[in-house]
Amino acid sequence: MPLTAQPPSLHDTVRKVTDRIRARSANTRQAYLQRIHAATSQTVQRAVLGCTNLAHAYAAAPSGDKIWLREQRAPHIGIVSAYNDMLSAHQPLHAYPEWIKASARTAGGTAQFAGGVPAMCDGVTQGQPGMELSLFSRDVIAMSTAVALSHNVFDAALCLGVCDKIVPGLLIGALSFGHLPTIFVPAGPMGSGLSNDDKARVRQRYAAGEIGAGALLEAEEQAYHGAGTCTFYGTANSNQMLMEIMGLHLPGSAFVPPNTPLREALTREAARRVLALTHGQAHYTPVGHVIDERAIVNGIVGLLATGGSTNHTLHLVAMARAAGIIINWDDFDALSTVVPLLAKVYPNGSADVNAFHAAGGMGFLIRELLQAGLVHGDVQTVAGPQGLWHYTQRPVLRDGTLVWEDPPERSGDPAVLTTTASPFSPDGGLKVLHGNLGRAVIKVSAVKPAHRVVEAPALIFNDQHELQAAYQRGELQRDFVAVVRFQGPQANGMPELHALTPALTNLQDQGFKVALVTDGRMSGASGKVPSAIHITPEVCAGGPLGKVREGDLIRLDAQQGTLQALVPAAEWDARQVDTADLSTNTVGMGRELFGGLRHMVSGAEQGAVSFGWTPLE
Repeated sequence: MPLTAQPPSLHDTVRKVTDRIRARSANTRQAYLQRIHAATSQTVQRAVLGCTNLAHAYAAAPSGDKIWLREQRAPHIGIVSAYNDMLSAHQPLHAYPEWIKASARTAGGTAQFAGGVPAMCDGVTQGQPGMELSLFSRDVIAMSTAVALSHNVFDAALCLGVCDKIVPGLLIGALSFGHLPTIFVPAGPMGSGLSNDDKARVRQRYAAGEIGAGALLEAEEQAYHGAGTCTFYGTANSNQMLMEIMGLHLPGSAFVPPNTPLREALTREAARRVLALTHGQAHYTPVGHVIDERAIVNGIVGLLATGGSTNHTLHLVAMARAAGIIINWDDFDALSTVVPLLAKVYPNGSADVNAFHAAGGMGFLIRELLQAGLVHGDVQTVAGPQGLWHYTQRPVLRDGTLVWEDPPERSGDPAVLTTTASPFSPDGGLKVLHGNLGRAVIKVSAVKPAHRVVEAPALIFNDQHELQAAYQRGELQRDFVAVVRFQGPQANGMPELHALTPALTNLQDQGFKVALVTDGRMSGASGKVPSAIHITPEVCAGGPLGKVREGDLIRLDAQQGTLQALVPAAEWDARQVDTADLSTNTVGMGRELFGGLRHMVSGAEQGAVSFGWTPLE
């Protein structure tokens, strides 16, 4: 559909959810917009600095840049990066700052590396004590981003990051400086290696004791073999989808591979583009205006249409709140009833994100959603007027020049990427569960229909290591619902429990009815085993999951959206929440470093935010 064509009417449910969010957020959003309006400078930001402050700001800059910085006329970009050379997804970012600085100069501006943010890898810390720092790190990244941008010398920002907590943290921090135009600049996925299905099978064989560590390591090295993001559709790649559909990427840049001419061209163009969005230009576009109620709804729709990471039932809530927008799981649930599943990428299918990109990628997906009226097209984006329609195009190099073209009319692989007329499922990949155990979310897009209802006795574990040990002892050859408690944000930082997947999948494959119920998190790679996660309120905060006793019959029904302990009501009401002393568990880094901040951490449905990253009341 051409950018000038008449847009389709918005789906009624999408409109109602957006209106509901707008009404709910009226006061906090207004306060946020007033704050960023007050911070908007009519000149370059550094013009308000005294001479001493200014001299400090560019003391180490190249002499040519000093001329521009001293003149206080040209806009200045702050680069915030998650670069480190341990994370494959962030290693390519090493070259970006010099590309950006050179590109800014040719466009009449300047750029400085404003600051770095910590970037830990959940793939390295899975099942390790460091995983307890994972969710906390998001808010540390947000604070680090805010510190980097706090010097009042920058007129725009480029945020360089990819993975799980890094992108949400960068955006939360950037929204604290919502008067600045901001573009997110990714690195792209690594090349396809050992398929995700084959990798998962090797992990299951290792968990079952059929192969040794040497064979497992060989398979993992074939899967994770070079620079770029992991190729399954977990939280990292869900981040990239979100930044694109929410209008913070250059169109089509989410899944362009690293170390390619096109990737470099997009990075250089990001510098030129963000300078064109600064105050005083024809299309001033502050990030606090890009992220509004419509953009947040677009993000949720994109998450549902692609079967994205359950982690974003936390992160999207937190990102929205940083812009004064209040969303909750009911919004996800309502949209899930009308948003079809259009992508099958592991763990929802066998393909990886490279296959998704080759089949038409984000341009094809967004065009389908726009034509069906499932996303707002009339949004502000970093790509300019006419909003989200720019994102139906894909970038290519023609004779060394970066241009955007329409994606193919048909999917390059209908088994990976399909249309709204023939979706893989008529509804989205996430559901909210309700019942006497609280509220939880479940990712159903990868769970076969035969496994979506489980009724079995509860087996109680106080951490993931207890469950793994029971599996190794051969004690789990039965139908059961694993209740893994004391794993919420206030308890220990809410670590991912993805390390449980191989064992639970093995048991399910053996014919046992198996489910996981927890106040902790699962990775964005969670899939085949039905898992009611993020239960709120968490046990540490007095949640009813702490009332479950060994042997209680638990019913998880993902079709009806219920999660119940089948215990007589009078007995259930009389029970006390088990407040087992957490010190009896292995003390991980989350409890050790952030235990004193428990009172500052919100619940899962509120985004599990800490350090005050909440909207002004």
